[in-house]
Amino acid sequence: MAVKIRLARGGSKKRPYYRIVVADVRSPRDGRYIEKIGTHNPLLPKDHDDRIKIDLERAKYWLEKGAQPTDRVARFLAAEGLVKWEHGNNPNKGKPHAKAVERAAEKAEKEAALKEAAEAPAAETPAEEAPAEAATES
Repeated sequence: MAVKIRLARGGSKKRPYYRIVVADVRSPRDGRYIEKIGTHNPLLPKDHDDRIKIDLERAKYWLEKGAQPTDRVARFLAAEGLVKWEHGNNPNKGKPHAKAVERAAEKAEKEAALKEAAEAPAAETPAEEAPAEAATES
């Protein structure tokens, strides 16, 4: 049985309150859990003592049993020194999607066509003026 240490949301609309729970990975987010090991109240200031409360002994016990913390809970446990948390790296997150790439290519083609159109008459104009000048001189 795969076990995770994760957040279960409580509270009303726009007033979140989370329980830090140990749950089977197949159970729903706010559904059945094995044990509640703490709370998280994101509405409190970051330096407030009651913002995050974790029973460190139970958290350590479940980590030894193989429970995997979610990213957010891993941050909380890293602050307490129980796990090592590293910032995730998603290099694809900043890349534009297919439609944006397509639009950029179309825009580049239009700009290139306008640039060619602007350069072509400018190159032809001196050639046209030269015979006209020769005609007026004679």
